[in-house]
Amino acid sequence: MTQTADIAAPRLGLTQIPLARGFVTVAASTIVLVILCLIFAPSAVSYGGLAGSLPFAAVIAIVGLGQMLVVQQGGFDLSLAGGVSLSVVMVTHYPSGDNAQLLPAVMIAFSLAIAAGLANGFLVGVMRLNAIVATIGMNALLYGVVFAVSGGVPRTTTPLLAQIAGGKTLGIPHSVFFALAILALVTFVMKKTAAGRRFEVIGANPLAAHAAGLRVRLYQAMAYVCAQLHYCVAGIMIAGITREPTAFQGDALLLPSVAVVVLAGTSLLGGRGFPVTTVIAAFFLNLLSQFALSVGVPFSAQTIIQALALVFGIGVYSIQWRRQNTIKEKSKMEDTDNA
Repeated sequence: MTQTADIAAPRLGLTQIPLARGFVTVAASTIVLVILCLIFAPSAVSYGGLAGSLPFAAVIAIVGLGQMLVVQQGGFDLSLAGGVSLSVVMVTHYPSGDNAQLLPAVMIAFSLAIAAGLANGFLVGVMRLNAIVATIGMNALLYGVVFAVSGGVPRTTTPLLAQIAGGKTLGIPHSVFFALAILALVTFVMKKTAAGRRFEVIGANPLAAHAAGLRVRLYQAMAYVCAQLHYCVAGIMIAGITREPTAFQGDALLLPSVAVVVLAGTSLLGGRGFPVTTVIAAFFLNLLSQFALSVGVPFSAQTIIQALALVFGIGVYSIQWRRQNTIKEKSKMEDTDNA
């Protein structure tokens, strides 16, 4: 019994390494970046710089959490751009500057987000279509609605929405509070409820989950619905932060949403998600963009920076994964020798 416990203990420790390693990697990278900003680009971490950049970091965090839910099920949601843009258009064009019409516009935006999520979930989770193909088609459909509503012409946001989403309390942008509230909700549901644990189990091994009697297709479909709700909230935040948002606001968020999920350590093959690390990665990626702008890197190179961050995340966790396999193989050989 003692030998069995001694052998099992190291294995338990090894299974906990990826979570700690992912958090430490992102947190350490963020601290190093802050130090570099203090030395070479102080304006990026000044109060004025953070006050201007934190709202957009919060938006990236929100869409990143939504994309994380889909990636946990082994998929990708490329309809993010259309979902965000549609909510932006609905809460700006429908009210037409009238505060009284803002609530109906928000309700319509959420209704359309649920409908888009159900469509994606049905195509991917039930019909078993390829996630990339299905969500690209949905993205085109969403942009069709965007053009039908807006005609591609931007419109000024309502004063009430600008106050709610773009205002500040105690010097902190309201969008940051929204992002933290969503983070707390996602973390609680994913880590503290039975449904959340089933969700992660299904993402890690759908076949075993199905054999255990779990409703695999339902959970996979609901991942897309929850993701679209995240995109809708992000679009509403953008409409309040930006005085006159365009109909293409979601285009710039697709790559960052995937980058922060990968940087946080969520496997592209599905499985466990790391909400807190994803939010930290969103702050890191946004600060990295601000640092690059402050040192003279042109704005056109921002996509390249985000792509490099994505490649960095994939590379780091690929190396870690191989190291984990090597350690496990050595552990198995030692157990065999002891036996």
